[in-house]
Amino acid sequence: MSKQTPEKMSRFALGLAATASIQLAAAAPCDIYASGGTPCIAAHGTTRALYSTYEGPLYQVKRASDNAVLDISPLSAGGVANADTQDSFCAGTTCLITIIYDQSGVGNHLTQAPPGYFDGPDVDGYDNLASAIGAPVTLNGQKAYGVFIAPGTGYRNNNAVETAIGDEPQGMYAVLDGTHYNDACCFDYGNAEPSGLDTGNGHMETIYFGSCSWWGSGEGVGPWIMADLENGLFSGVSPANNPNDPTINHRFTTSIVKGAPNLWAIRGGDAKDGKLSTFYEGERPNVDGYNPMSKEGAVLLGIGGDNSNGGQGTFYEGVMTDGYPSAEIEDAVQADIVTAGYAETSLVSGPELAVGSSISFQATTACCTARYLAHTGAGINTQVVDSASSDDLKKQASWTVRAGLSKSDCFSFESNHTPGSFIRHSGFSLVLNANDGTKIFAEDATFCPQAGLSGQGSSIRSWSHPTRYFRHFKDEGYISSNGGVKEWDAAGAFIDDASWIVTSGFA
Repeated sequence: MSKQTPEKMSRFALGLAATASIQLAAAAPCDIYASGGTPCIAAHGTTRALYSTYEGPLYQVKRASDNAVLDISPLSAGGVANADTQDSFCAGTTCLITIIYDQSGVGNHLTQAPPGYFDGPDVDGYDNLASAIGAPVTLNGQKAYGVFIAPGTGYRNNNAVETAIGDEPQGMYAVLDGTHYNDACCFDYGNAEPSGLDTGNGHMETIYFGSCSWWGSGEGVGPWIMADLENGLFSGVSPANNPNDPTINHRFTTSIVKGAPNLWAIRGGDAKDGKLSTFYEGERPNVDGYNPMSKEGAVLLGIGGDNSNGGQGTFYEGVMTDGYPSAEIEDAVQADIVTAGYAETSLVSGPELAVGSSISFQATTACCTARYLAHTGAGINTQVVDSASSDDLKKQASWTVRAGLSKSDCFSFESNHTPGSFIRHSGFSLVLNANDGTKIFAEDATFCPQAGLSGQGSSIRSWSHPTRYFRHFKDEGYISSNGGVKEWDAAGAFIDDASWIVTSGFA
């Protein structure tokens, strides 16, 4: 059993006492877990409060213009995040999510993941932070933002307290975007090593979501809910395929992994309208090192225990508990999640684009207003284009608007000069490539325009890396962030360089 510190015993007693007083229909997830004697020891949600009385901060954003920070709290106790305060604070610039607060009162906040065995792409190996606007949703009509994890993005707390250690029992759930995933390692949420190193079999216990099949898999092609137990993604008792763990890709997916001595389970369901199903419950994996477990108690989001940060996904809310929750308690939590009313909302703002129309992108930076986004062969650049330009150049600077190849409410841009080829990003450069029909091509070629950061025109945000926008830098085209280690990420002139007037196409 888990260690019963005075703090844990106090919360456990409060949870039992709450059983008689909490009306589950009005309770939030952590109230429900407490009523079952398995209180939350970590509660993370950027979209809403996870206790019915919680009114503290949900997360913190930092804006690029002056590095000021702002805590985002619920509109009311137990309510949905006040997204309007974020939108006002971040107007005319870009913002990142710097802290995801732990609502449990224990203090297990998530911040930028530090270097691990697999270092991140940014300064000193730290992982990237998520865009504050990459995952907009509504909850019963009220706008909020999730955490869009692009490859290279990660959050962690290596000094977490009261989390399960060794073979102690724990539960976890997370509400995720079931359509945002990849086959890389590892989009995780849960319990991992505080060292950032792979310390051996059984030293992690997290929810994994994706289609990675290097170790184990479920039914079909994925994505699947599995458990990352270190040195293995498990869908059942063995490292191999579990046909009872289905491909699950609800737009809003509830995912559950829980573990106790020689017992663990995977459950899941549609977070919008559905009950939970159990995909596995039984003995620990039949491989050395996983029975008993050797959990170490750090908390992470979006990465593996050794900072493997190639995975992608979107996180809206999730918790970790002290103890192994019952199915009945989890079913009550699922009912609350369904009642929360998650729904999609537009990723696009600013001037409208018409699918099928021909457009050109005019630079707005004072130096360069005669230049338009064009291509020379496979390279995307800006060139001076006007009515006297050659027909070839006019076509190279003209793009047909298509519904987004990956997200139909965003857009993809097909070359008028080379039909069948689209603007995509590769290594953060903009390039022109023929559509090869792959998932990664579709994601790299999908962009979500918003009102221009400079107040002019539109800024064209990458769907798969929403901290990055179309930018011209030394006449070349990139997806750039507002500050970073790459030369083309320089903050100077970013706002103007990343704002474009969308005109009728030259051809």
